[in-house]
Amino acid sequence: MWKEQDNRLHQQFEFKNFSAAFAFMTQVAILAEKHNHHPYWTNVWNKVDIYLNTHDAGNVVTEKDHKLAAAIDALLT
Repeated sequence: MWKEQDNRLHQQFEFKNFSAAFAFMTQVAILAEKHNHHPYWTNVWNKVDIYLNTHDAGNVVTEKDHKLAAAIDALLT
């Protein structure tokens, strides 16, 4: 579940292993390009943390962030 805090949306995703986490990151990268909106993210082994905010709106959460978050969630359904 996405949480809004400190002017950004955040969610941590956990996978079976590093390969599954990296495959997810690849899918998110393709989505980010389509949305022309690129996340800040980190990956350690099977965990991926994604942070979203809109840089050109002053680093706050906008509809653009919510749309990308929904598209990322749809990858997992």
